[in-house]
Amino acid sequence: MGDKFLGYRRKDGTVGVRNLIAIIPSVFCSGKVAERIAYQVPGSVYFRHPVGCSQVGEDLEVTARTLIQIGKNPNFAGVVVVGLGCERFSPYELADGIASVNKMLETVVIQEEGDSLAAIQQGARFAREMQQAASRQQREEADVSELIIGLNCGGSDTTSGLIANPALGIASDRIVAQGGTSILSEITELIGTEHILARRASNEQVAQDIMDTIYRTERKLERQTMNSSNENRKHLISKGNYDGGLSSVVEKSLGSMKKSGNAPFSGVIRYAEKPLTTGLFLMDSPGHDGEVTTGQVAAGAQIILFPTGRGTPTGFPGVPVIKITGNPKTYEKMKENIDINAGTVITDGKSLDEIGEQIYQEILEVASGKLAKAEILGHDEQFCVTRLP
Repeated sequence: MGDKFLGYRRKDGTVGVRNLIAIIPSVFCSGKVAERIAYQVPGSVYFRHPVGCSQVGEDLEVTARTLIQIGKNPNFAGVVVVGLGCERFSPYELADGIASVNKMLETVVIQEEGDSLAAIQQGARFAREMQQAASRQQREEADVSELIIGLNCGGSDTTSGLIANPALGIASDRIVAQGGTSILSEITELIGTEHILARRASNEQVAQDIMDTIYRTERKLERQTMNSSNENRKHLISKGNYDGGLSSVVEKSLGSMKKSGNAPFSGVIRYAEKPLTTGLFLMDSPGHDGEVTTGQVAAGAQIILFPTGRGTPTGFPGVPVIKITGNPKTYEKMKENIDINAGTVITDGKSLDEIGEQIYQEILEVASGKLAKAEILGHDEQFCVTRLP
């Protein structure tokens, strides 16, 4: 038996670490109505986005899959779908996709209600009823094997790859070793490490999938930067990373991969696709923090772990984002935003194993109800559905 946390058991057997009501618009046209509904009902969060219409092919499929899977995330006890009524991605299609997990679910369509005021009133009524029901549910003991964590990072500096990311890898290994699931993404920030990651694959097919996924992203970047000047090329890792002491994409990648620890990779999944088994997974995704976090939450992650060397306040609606920095100066400047000061490796002589244990214990506490600092301050910027060209 593994370690335990206190979570909310859902009807489909999954466990949430939060007990909120999600207000999800099927299209950008209904985003403001979704926002107004959430404002009226404490304990609800909304997912405003710019997609859902004038999309075709795989681009539309990714949007549909992402919004459906967000609605399925076990951190949400219920979902109110808000549609306009004439969008390409039907609100009823969104609701039908979420329905399989058997959680509280209602649909409001603005054109059917008559106007936005009527839709807000109806949606708020649905959300209030759901929240009242959810408030009666109690946390219960659950095994670490039922946790899915997302590994992300942003605003990196030299301490990220040396301290924060390796320490997070130690915590990730502990969760995977107990039957839990960890998701590594940000493929653009893994270029040059594909041969190293492939050696940790559970079988030859997974190894080939890792290689193919990273090569495909590298070829895409080559096409996009073919006409870039040398001055622009050096900043492909982002100017902030460059100013923080990272000299190249490969140096960034060598540090970024350390978030995944040393566990074997069980497989490669598509963006916003939930793994069918447990273990460590690579998710095909861009490097944009918001798109990565959104894909991981859609894949079922109840908690996001986010090392940052230079500092960032961002969070995600309804899903705790635990911030870690290996830079003690950054922690002192942004201690109201950052949860764990891994920079004590520098200032106090602590070991990576000690910081890894600190991160692991923080995961258990947050899973059991402790609020991450991004939650306390209301940061929810990271919801961002990826788009395909």
